Amino acid sequence: MSQRTLVLLKPDAVRRGLVGEILGRIERKAGWSITALELRTLDRAILEQHYAEHVGRPFYEPLVEFMASGPVVALVVAGERVIEGLRALAGPTDPIAAAPGSIRGDFGTIVRENLIHASDSEESAEREIKIFFPGVA
Repeated sequence: MSQRTLVLLKPDAVRRGLVGEILGRIERKAGWSITALELRTLDRAILEQHYAEHVGRPFYEPLVEFMASGPVVALVVAGERVIEGLRALAGPTDPIAAAPGSIRGDFGTIVRENLIHASDSEESAEREIKIFFPGVA
């Protein structure tokens, strides 16, 4: 079953020059394709929509500040089981728990700055794609 997912390469990935490496890993996955891609700095309004379910949690403000601290690369990736696959490719949020070969396992340093976001379900993917790429049906 073909799916779409939103991926964000976070400010730390951009700052550290890892965009090409991460995009290459996504592009080399057979059957996946990047259907939208944009480099942008996120404003608070977009971040509040994206992280709405986390309002009030202790990590919310530091997360919003981090995500607004520099440009991100936002992309839509389509393909077979792409939601599950991209989350596996990203690895767990904690880079110490992330397996070698995953993006966070190979390049992650701390939990808060964890390089990549990938939607966690079809519902999240559709909601997030509408936030970041409203013109992409």
